[in-house]
Amino acid sequence: MIHAGAPSSPVILHVPHSSTAIPADVRRGILLDDAALDLELLRMTDAYTDTIATTAAADAKTTPWRFVNDLSRLVIDPERFPDAREEMLTAGMGAVYTRTSGAATLRASDALAEAGLIARYFTPYATALAHLVDDRLNACRAATIIDVHSFPSVALPYELHSDLDRPEICIGRDDTHTPQILVDAAVEAFCGFGTVGINEPFIGTYVPLSHYGTDLRVRSIMLEVRRDLYMDESSGAPNEGAMRALGAALARLIDSAAE
Repeated sequence: MIHAGAPSSPVILHVPHSSTAIPADVRRGILLDDAALDLELLRMTDAYTDTIATTAAADAKTTPWRFVNDLSRLVIDPERFPDAREEMLTAGMGAVYTRTSGAATLRASDALAEAGLIARYFTPYATALAHLVDDRLNACRAATIIDVHSFPSVALPYELHSDLDRPEICIGRDDTHTPQILVDAAVEAFCGFGTVGINEPFIGTYVPLSHYGTDLRVRSIMLEVRRDLYMDESSGAPNEGAMRALGAALARLIDSAAE
Protein backbone atom coordinates (compact mmCIF):
# COMPACT_ATOMS: atom_id res chain seq x y z
CA MET A 1 0.00 0.00 0.00
CA ILE A 2 1.21 3.50 -0.85
CA HIS A 3 0.83 6.19 1.80
CA ALA A 4 1.31 9.54 0.11
CA GLY A 5 3.91 11.94 1.41
CA ALA A 6 4.63 15.57 0.68
CA PRO A 7 4.79 16.38 -3.05
CA SER A 8 8.27 17.82 -2.47
CA SER A 9 9.70 14.77 -0.68
CA PRO A 10 12.08 12.45 -2.56
CA VAL A 11 12.09 9.94 0.33
CA ILE A 12 10.29 6.59 0.20
CA LEU A 13 10.11 4.41 3.30
CA HIS A 14 9.90 0.82 2.06
CA VAL A 15 8.47 -1.60 4.64
CA PRO A 16 8.36 -5.07 3.05
CA HIS A 17 8.21 -7.55 5.92
CA SER A 18 5.95 -6.17 8.67
CA SER A 19 2.70 -7.98 7.83
CA THR A 20 1.47 -11.41 8.94
CA ALA A 21 -1.47 -11.52 6.49
CA ILE A 22 -1.76 -14.57 4.23
CA PRO A 23 -4.69 -14.96 1.79
CA ALA A 24 -6.79 -18.07 2.45
CA ASP A 25 -5.94 -19.74 -0.86
CA VAL A 26 -2.22 -19.17 -0.28
CA ARG A 27 -2.56 -20.53 3.27
CA ARG A 28 -3.90 -23.78 1.84
CA GLY A 29 -0.59 -24.31 0.03
CA ILE A 30 1.44 -23.91 3.24
CA LEU A 31 2.09 -27.26 4.89
CA LEU A 32 2.53 -26.05 8.48
CA ASP A 33 -0.25 -26.44 11.03
CA ASP A 34 -1.55 -23.26 12.64
CA ALA A 35 0.76 -23.41 15.67
CA ALA A 36 3.85 -23.97 13.55
CA LEU A 37 2.81 -21.20 11.17
CA ASP A 38 2.33 -18.77 14.07
CA LEU A 39 5.84 -19.58 15.28
CA GLU A 40 7.28 -19.12 11.80
CA LEU A 41 5.56 -15.76 11.47
CA LEU A 42 6.96 -14.68 14.85
CA ARG A 43 10.46 -15.60 13.67
CA MET A 44 10.27 -14.17 10.18
CA THR A 45 8.10 -11.05 10.47
CA ASP A 46 9.78 -7.68 10.94
CA ALA A 47 7.17 -6.89 13.55
CA TYR A 48 6.14 -3.26 14.12
CA THR A 49 8.46 -1.84 11.47
CA ASP A 50 5.35 -0.37 9.85
CA THR A 51 4.53 1.35 13.15
CA ILE A 52 8.06 2.71 13.47
CA ALA A 53 7.82 4.01 9.90
CA THR A 54 4.46 5.63 10.61
CA THR A 55 5.89 7.38 13.68
CA ALA A 56 8.88 8.56 11.66
CA ALA A 57 6.70 9.89 8.86
CA ALA A 58 4.68 11.92 11.37
CA ASP A 59 7.82 13.28 13.06
CA ALA A 60 9.74 14.21 9.90
CA LYS A 61 9.89 17.83 8.81
CA THR A 62 8.76 16.85 5.33
CA THR A 63 6.45 13.84 5.21
CA PRO A 64 8.04 10.95 3.28
CA TRP A 65 6.16 8.52 1.10
CA ARG A 66 5.59 5.03 2.50
CA PHE A 67 5.34 1.81 0.51
CA VAL A 68 4.17 -0.92 2.88
CA ASN A 69 3.66 -4.57 2.00
CA ASP A 70 0.21 -5.63 3.22
CA LEU A 71 1.04 -9.34 2.97
CA SER A 72 3.46 -11.62 4.79
CA ARG A 73 6.81 -12.43 3.23
CA LEU A 74 5.62 -16.05 3.37
CA VAL A 75 3.34 -15.19 0.44
CA ILE A 76 6.18 -13.76 -1.65
CA ASP A 77 9.32 -11.91 -0.59
CA PRO A 78 9.44 -8.74 -2.70
CA GLU A 79 13.10 -8.14 -1.87
CA ARG A 80 14.42 -11.32 -3.45
CA PHE A 81 15.50 -11.68 -7.05
CA PRO A 82 12.78 -13.69 -8.83
CA ASP A 83 15.33 -15.86 -10.65
CA ALA A 84 18.62 -17.73 -10.30
CA ARG A 85 20.49 -14.58 -9.21
CA GLU A 86 19.02 -14.98 -5.73
CA GLU A 87 21.55 -16.50 -3.31
CA MET A 88 18.81 -17.45 -0.85
CA LEU A 89 17.53 -20.08 -3.27
CA THR A 90 20.06 -22.42 -1.65
CA ALA A 91 18.06 -22.11 1.59
CA GLY A 92 14.68 -22.53 -0.13
CA MET A 93 14.00 -18.81 0.31
CA GLY A 94 13.88 -17.21 -3.07
CA ALA A 95 11.01 -14.91 -4.00
CA VAL A 96 8.68 -17.80 -3.05
CA TYR A 97 9.74 -19.65 0.08
CA THR A 98 9.65 -23.43 0.07
CA ARG A 99 11.50 -23.85 3.39
CA THR A 100 11.04 -22.37 6.84
CA SER A 101 13.62 -20.50 8.87
CA GLY A 102 14.54 -23.86 10.39
CA ALA A 103 14.74 -25.69 7.02
CA ALA A 104 11.43 -27.55 7.38
CA THR A 105 9.17 -27.76 4.33
CA LEU A 106 6.96 -24.69 4.09
CA ARG A 107 5.25 -25.52 0.80
CA ALA A 108 5.77 -28.14 -1.88
CA SER A 109 8.22 -27.24 -4.60
CA ASP A 110 5.96 -26.58 -7.58
CA ALA A 111 7.28 -24.44 -10.41
CA LEU A 112 3.83 -23.70 -11.79
CA ALA A 113 2.43 -22.64 -8.42
CA GLU A 114 5.50 -20.50 -7.73
CA ALA A 115 5.14 -18.80 -11.12
CA GLY A 116 1.53 -18.08 -10.23
CA LEU A 117 2.51 -16.39 -6.98
CA ILE A 118 5.17 -14.35 -8.77
CA ALA A 119 2.65 -13.20 -11.39
CA ARG A 120 -0.10 -12.48 -8.85
CA TYR A 121 1.91 -10.76 -6.14
CA PHE A 122 5.62 -10.20 -6.86
CA THR A 123 5.43 -8.56 -10.28
CA PRO A 124 2.62 -6.09 -9.45
CA TYR A 125 4.41 -5.14 -6.23
CA ALA A 126 7.73 -4.51 -7.98
CA THR A 127 6.00 -2.57 -10.74
CA ALA A 128 4.10 -0.35 -8.31
CA LEU A 129 7.23 0.45 -6.32
CA ALA A 130 9.20 1.21 -9.49
CA HIS A 131 6.41 3.55 -10.59
CA LEU A 132 6.54 5.34 -7.23
CA VAL A 133 10.29 5.80 -7.65
CA ASP A 134 9.68 7.21 -11.14
CA ASP A 135 7.05 9.55 -9.70
CA ARG A 136 9.54 10.90 -7.15
CA LEU A 137 12.21 11.25 -9.84
CA ASN A 138 9.82 13.25 -11.98
CA ALA A 139 8.76 15.45 -9.08
CA CYS A 140 12.07 15.89 -7.29
CA ARG A 141 14.72 14.79 -9.82
CA ALA A 142 15.90 12.35 -7.12
CA ALA A 143 14.53 9.46 -5.08
CA THR A 144 15.85 8.02 -1.83
CA ILE A 145 14.61 4.65 -0.58
CA ILE A 146 14.99 3.86 3.11
CA ASP A 147 14.43 0.11 3.42
CA VAL A 148 13.03 -0.57 6.92
CA HIS A 149 13.65 -3.98 8.53
CA SER A 150 14.36 -5.74 11.81
CA PHE A 151 16.28 -8.90 12.68
CA PRO A 152 16.44 -11.38 15.57
CA SER A 153 19.17 -11.11 18.18
CA VAL A 154 20.20 -14.74 17.54
CA ALA A 155 20.77 -15.92 13.97
CA LEU A 156 18.11 -18.21 12.53
CA PRO A 157 19.26 -21.41 10.81
CA TYR A 158 18.41 -20.17 7.32
CA GLU A 159 20.82 -17.22 7.45
CA LEU A 160 23.74 -17.60 5.06
CA HIS A 161 25.97 -15.12 6.91
CA SER A 162 25.32 -16.15 10.50
CA ASP A 163 29.02 -15.80 11.34
CA LEU A 164 28.81 -12.01 11.09
CA ASP A 165 28.35 -9.77 14.12
CA ARG A 166 24.84 -8.74 15.18
CA PRO A 167 25.10 -5.12 16.33
CA GLU A 168 22.06 -3.28 17.64
CA ILE A 169 21.69 -1.46 14.32
CA CYS A 170 22.72 -2.69 10.88
CA ILE A 171 22.98 -0.30 7.96
CA GLY A 172 22.89 -1.97 4.56
CA ARG A 173 24.53 -0.20 1.68
CA ASP A 174 25.09 -0.73 -2.02
CA ASP A 175 28.29 0.33 -3.75
CA THR A 176 26.39 2.06 -6.55
CA HIS A 177 23.27 3.49 -4.93
CA THR A 178 24.33 4.36 -1.37
CA PRO A 179 26.51 7.47 -1.09
CA GLN A 180 28.71 7.80 1.97
CA ILE A 181 26.85 10.92 3.08
CA LEU A 182 23.70 8.81 3.48
CA VAL A 183 25.58 6.17 5.49
CA ASP A 184 27.02 8.88 7.74
CA ALA A 185 23.56 10.35 8.31
CA ALA A 186 22.18 6.93 9.28
CA VAL A 187 25.03 6.26 11.71
CA GLU A 188 24.52 9.66 13.31
CA ALA A 189 20.77 9.15 13.63
CA PHE A 190 21.02 5.69 15.26
CA CYS A 191 24.33 5.66 17.15
CA GLY A 192 22.50 6.30 20.43
CA PHE A 193 21.01 2.80 20.33
CA GLY A 194 24.35 0.99 20.48
CA THR A 195 26.77 -0.30 17.91
CA VAL A 196 25.96 0.53 14.28
CA GLY A 197 27.34 -2.02 11.81
CA ILE A 198 27.65 -1.56 8.06
CA ASN A 199 26.49 -4.53 5.95
CA GLU A 200 26.61 -6.71 9.05
CA PRO A 201 24.86 -9.09 9.51
CA PHE A 202 22.73 -8.18 6.47
CA ILE A 203 24.14 -6.81 3.26
CA GLY A 204 22.84 -4.40 0.66
CA THR A 205 19.61 -2.50 0.16
CA TYR A 206 16.59 -2.48 -2.13
CA VAL A 207 16.59 -0.77 -5.52
CA PRO A 208 13.96 -1.61 -8.16
CA LEU A 209 15.45 -3.83 -10.86
CA SER A 210 14.34 -1.30 -13.46
CA HIS A 211 16.67 1.26 -11.86
CA TYR A 212 19.39 -0.92 -10.37
CA GLY A 213 22.86 -0.05 -11.62
CA THR A 214 21.57 2.34 -14.26
CA ASP A 215 19.94 5.36 -12.60
CA LEU A 216 22.20 7.03 -10.07
CA ARG A 217 19.47 9.50 -9.15
CA VAL A 218 18.04 6.62 -7.09
CA ARG A 219 19.70 6.36 -3.70
CA SER A 220 18.94 3.60 -1.22
CA ILE A 221 19.92 2.55 2.27
CA MET A 222 18.70 -0.29 4.47
CA LEU A 223 17.92 0.07 8.16
CA GLU A 224 17.93 -3.17 10.19
CA VAL A 225 16.99 -2.86 13.88
CA ARG A 226 17.79 -5.74 16.23
CA ARG A 227 14.46 -6.80 17.63
CA ASP A 228 15.44 -7.05 21.29
CA LEU A 229 15.80 -3.25 21.22
CA TYR A 230 12.05 -2.76 20.90
CA MET A 231 10.15 -6.01 21.54
CA ASP A 232 10.05 -9.26 23.47
CA GLU A 233 11.22 -11.74 20.85
CA SER A 234 9.63 -14.74 22.55
CA SER A 235 6.12 -13.26 22.86
CA GLY A 236 6.11 -10.52 20.23
CA ALA A 237 5.09 -7.88 22.79
CA PRO A 238 6.30 -4.40 21.81
CA ASN A 239 8.19 -1.81 23.86
CA GLU A 240 6.23 1.29 22.95
CA GLY A 241 8.80 3.76 24.26
CA ALA A 242 11.63 2.16 22.32
CA MET A 243 9.52 2.15 19.17
CA ARG A 244 8.82 5.86 19.54
CA ALA A 245 12.54 6.54 20.01
CA LEU A 246 13.39 4.52 16.91
CA GLY A 247 10.73 6.39 14.96
CA ALA A 248 12.25 9.70 16.04
CA ALA A 249 15.71 8.54 14.93
CA LEU A 250 14.31 7.42 11.59
CA ALA A 251 12.69 10.84 11.20
CA ARG A 252 16.14 12.42 11.61
CA LEU A 253 17.47 10.19 8.85
CA ILE A 254 14.50 11.13 6.66
CA ASP A 255 15.22 14.82 7.21
CA SER A 256 18.86 14.35 6.26
CA ALA A 257 17.94 12.31 3.18
CA ALA A 258 15.46 14.94 2.02
CA GLU A 259 18.04 17.73 1.98
